[in-house]
Amino acid sequence: MNLSIIIPMLNEATQLPELFAHLLPYQRAGCEIVFADGGSTDGSPELARIAGYQVVTSARGRALQMNAGAAVASGELLLFLHADTRLPQGASHHIAQALRGNKHCWGRFDVCITGRPFMLRVIARMMNWRSCLTGIATGDQAMFMRRDVFQNLQGFPEQPLMEDIELSKRLKQLTRPACIHHCVTTSGRRWETRGVWPTIFLMWRLRWAYWRGADANELAGLYR
Repeated sequence: MNLSIIIPMLNEATQLPELFAHLLPYQRAGCEIVFADGGSTDGSPELARIAGYQVVTSARGRALQMNAGAAVASGELLLFLHADTRLPQGASHHIAQALRGNKHCWGRFDVCITGRPFMLRVIARMMNWRSCLTGIATGDQAMFMRRDVFQNLQGFPEQPLMEDIELSKRLKQLTRPACIHHCVTTSGRRWETRGVWPTIFLMWRLRWAYWRGADANELAGLYR
């Protein structure tokens, strides 16, 4: 089954060369790779095009960008990858195996968070445990799904925050996620920049508020 990898980006020029090198084996294996740019001003789209990747532009916003990328993708399977996240070896094979048959129509990977603070490893373990327990995935876990399912659900809800949580809830009504225990590796810069404990507190506060019905637009203001 053909795999399309969709990567939302915004001003990622400094890390694109390393990301291109990471994606090269997937490109050579025939995976379609689409960068969805949200209005970068640092030359990111030009760098991606020079490297031979397809680039689609959209309004800024991760949900909008991922939907725009999915709209031009042709693969039967869609993988949504953050620009600061790296896939484990053999990721395309793991995805194909996980979605074979009718048991699962979507899934995610376990996540490992890079960075100096020890708590980042604890956070990653808690994220993986919580996801297995609840059947809810986050974008950091490199969500993947069948293209037809994504289209039937009309893609990510066009909201500025918690779009991954909301889509997970809708997907979960169809099947539980396939939980691949090979880890994607994502950057801990968000936690290190804002402080580990303040970020933990903020994220739990936002999730709790969203669960209780708070508007995603209001929560996006708090997140920023």
